[in-house]
Amino acid sequence: MTSIKKSPRPKKWLRSDRYINREYSWIQFNSRVLEEAANAKNPLLERLKFLAIFESNLDEFYMVRVSGLIEQQESGIFELSPDGMSPSEQLSLIAKTVIPLRRKAGDLWQRVLQPLLVEKGVVVSDYASLPDRQQRAMERVYEQEIFPVCTPLILDPAPNVPFISNRSLNLAVVLQDDSGVQKIARLKIPDVVPRALRVHRKRFEFVLCEDVIRNNLQNLFPGVQIVGAYGFRVIRDADIEIREMEAEDLLETIEKTIRLRRFGDPVLLQVESQMPEAIRDTLARILGITGVSVMAVDGLLGFDVFWDLAELEIPGLKYPTYQPHISDQLSGSKKIFETISKTDVIVHHPFDSFRTVEDFVASAANDPDVIGIKQTLYRVGAESPIVESLLRAAEKGKQVAVTVELKARFDESNNLVWAKALERAGAHVSFGFPELKTHAKLCLIVRRESTGIKSYAHIGTGNYNPTTARLYTDIGLFTCDSEMVQDIAELFNYLTGFSRQRDYRKLLVSPFGMREGILKRIHREVLRFNKTGVGRLIFKVNSLVEPEVIDAIYEAAQTGMQIDLIVRGVCALRPGLAELSRNLRVTSVVGRYLEHSRILYFENGGDPEVLIGSADLMRRNIYRRIEVLAPVQKPEFITYLRNEVLERYMEDVANTWVMSADGTYKRRTAPGPDFQAQSYFMEHPGTRLLFPPEHEA
Repeated sequence: MTSIKKSPRPKKWLRSDRYINREYSWIQFNSRVLEEAANAKNPLLERLKFLAIFESNLDEFYMVRVSGLIEQQESGIFELSPDGMSPSEQLSLIAKTVIPLRRKAGDLWQRVLQPLLVEKGVVVSDYASLPDRQQRAMERVYEQEIFPVCTPLILDPAPNVPFISNRSLNLAVVLQDDSGVQKIARLKIPDVVPRALRVHRKRFEFVLCEDVIRNNLQNLFPGVQIVGAYGFRVIRDADIEIREMEAEDLLETIEKTIRLRRFGDPVLLQVESQMPEAIRDTLARILGITGVSVMAVDGLLGFDVFWDLAELEIPGLKYPTYQPHISDQLSGSKKIFETISKTDVIVHHPFDSFRTVEDFVASAANDPDVIGIKQTLYRVGAESPIVESLLRAAEKGKQVAVTVELKARFDESNNLVWAKALERAGAHVSFGFPELKTHAKLCLIVRRESTGIKSYAHIGTGNYNPTTARLYTDIGLFTCDSEMVQDIAELFNYLTGFSRQRDYRKLLVSPFGMREGILKRIHREVLRFNKTGVGRLIFKVNSLVEPEVIDAIYEAAQTGMQIDLIVRGVCALRPGLAELSRNLRVTSVVGRYLEHSRILYFENGGDPEVLIGSADLMRRNIYRRIEVLAPVQKPEFITYLRNEVLERYMEDVANTWVMSADGTYKRRTAPGPDFQAQSYFMEHPGTRLLFPPEHEA
């Protein structure tokens, strides 16, 4: 293996000063999501979606990242973070940063979005403010639809504390008997009933389910004095470790793990701010939560209701419907293979339709000349045309081999269902490795042609998931390059068999040589710039955390070459520090679509190199996952990705945030119209540029 020179670490900068804390950087990202909810240029109902995404992100952050820090703190076994913080220090930083951010989100709903909705005829009323006639109507709804599914349970004092499910919305009902003794009951707001209940048939007027229940509690506690009822939510640890090495049956282990996730330890208690301190303390004691893990929330508790409100069909309050482009050369049963046999193809989703990828697999399933299909599946989704095609291919007797990643967090259930269906259909199903997640996005199709056996491949940056393919930006590469498809075939042999191959011709594959490949290319850029004065790095990734890669980028920045890092989420690198990161810009694009594509551009002395693939620049991607970065080989596609994709992101003003050395971000401003990269891509999808209609077959 090639020896890579390690990047020098500048003596003037301590290790802790070179990196931004990962958790703090993530909170900054979620703050940018919240700013899209505040952005008056976004349609009103889309702003509600961003508010719902903000809270969903925050819940998952506590379920995975915060839970891990709590576990480290309690065990006393930990390493300091790259920026030099202990778990306790990071938990304090999180609480200090998140609580004001959550308060800001609540204020945004109450003071801005809710009044704007009223102006547009969408009203979420308090139950007490409803006219008597409407209150009586809601009482009937309560009696007929809500009361039968409500189950009050005594919380305190109780010999056995009832389980409080993760992310559920609850009321803590304070009861008092004739002797003056108080008890606390827990009442879960039933999720089988709509949270926003329609008050008026012809108008968009709603009242919240918990508000209706709160005002009709006497039916649930007859003869008992109700002192008060206060909302609360519990967030639980969802990062349950899967100990595969100890498991005889991985499928059974995953099924048990999914069930265990419901019962993870509580990591956050959210309560209404008006809840009395004594009740709050009792809930915290029951749940075993203390200090920074209790969050008092003003106003609305639980933003999931915004998903429902955002689906209202009201003209002008949502993004216009967008129809992705599909090239004639990439549709049809055999046409897609004819096109790929002549040239590699680049697609840019969701601007280019994901149907191209679905047709690729469907054509293989239906084509009698196709004899084999190999596929990786990470996040599949509840509905999957691609898996349906794989099932059909297996039922027709084609050789179908699928690597299903059962450890894809929060998607295990869907993946289990599809894995079992594929096995029943006769496909060869494997589940990767105990210590590694298979995160690479690969499909290999083997076809018998007049000239012999020929293979076709798709390499993507995103999941084979039709839902996220409409919401995430991703790059896909179709190729029949002989060395590339051979690499992919050999990687599948590693995934499904006993191959121990570590070296590949053109692909960078983690955990074997990706780190070395990336560092080698950065170092090559440094050497060429020092020799010729020509050099350029442009990386577009979701996260940049790996210290070795950051240090190599710092080394490149010190030469004076221009470096642009387009990092959607977490970035632990500090830009703009004298003698360390000059000529280095970090931006983040947050807009209508979730930025998800990974593109690494190296100027390479005038012979540019571009890699696309599934890997972010994080330790987990480089060391603990099967990932692939693939070279884009056609010069015109390299030019397209450089000039028509990366350059457009760097020109973006409307959705771009610029990172400062302290890890904070400011929205980019510029004179003139606000150029928006995503809008440009909607008007100029890649296949329309690369395969103009007049040249289509």
